Amino acid sequence: MIALDFQTRSNTPLRVLCLGAHSDDIEIGCGGLVLHLLARRRVELDWVVFSAAAAREREARQSAALFLRGAARQRVAIHRFRDGFFPYDGGDIKNTFEELKGEVDPDLILTHYRDDRHQDHRLLSDLTWNTFRNHFILEYEIPKFDGDLGAQNCFVPLRRSACMRKVKCLKTVFGTQRDKHWFSEETFMALMRLRGMECRAAGGYAEAFYARKLVIAT
Repeated sequence: MIALDFQTRSNTPLRVLCLGAHSDDIEIGCGGLVLHLLARRRVELDWVVFSAAAAREREARQSAALFLRGAARQRVAIHRFRDGFFPYDGGDIKNTFEELKGEVDPDLILTHYRDDRHQDHRLLSDLTWNTFRNHFILEYEIPKFDGDLGAQNCFVPLRRSACMRKVKCLKTVFGTQRDKHWFSEETFMALMRLRGMECRAAGGYAEAFYARKLVIAT
């Protein structure tokens, strides 16, 4: 397992791979962390969405453009696997991961929580661990009706301004999701406020992740 230092010690960019099943997952789960990193050091970002077609693809590309401003390098890949059918299309998705493995060697990978109740999310998490076996992986959370939020063990304190920027993008870009009862500013800010409380964040807000393997540098 590779240890990761978020602090700027050289001009070497931090290479980050963001993986999302659907067009708003990365933004909801780790958008604050992405903005936090971009504000503090040079970052090269690969942003991969596995299910987005028609209006959802347009939203995914628009949102990625907003979040990735200032990146030293960025690459956005949008796929069109069927929403809700990932376990049944697993072979093709696995092939996509194998291709991705030959294209990137990230310092940090952001992916779905392994025990997420959404089947698409779970498969992506499993394939992330299957494919990238010697990388630093953080699993993010997605609030939803299933009620599967857990007890994370890794917290990233955020400024309120970064949280507001994240939420503004979600509200502005993802018009196809506005009719969902949980897709609201109150939901997103409340979760980041709760995680901020749990880690005693100075600014009161944070995003939380599962860090299943960590190395302490000595």
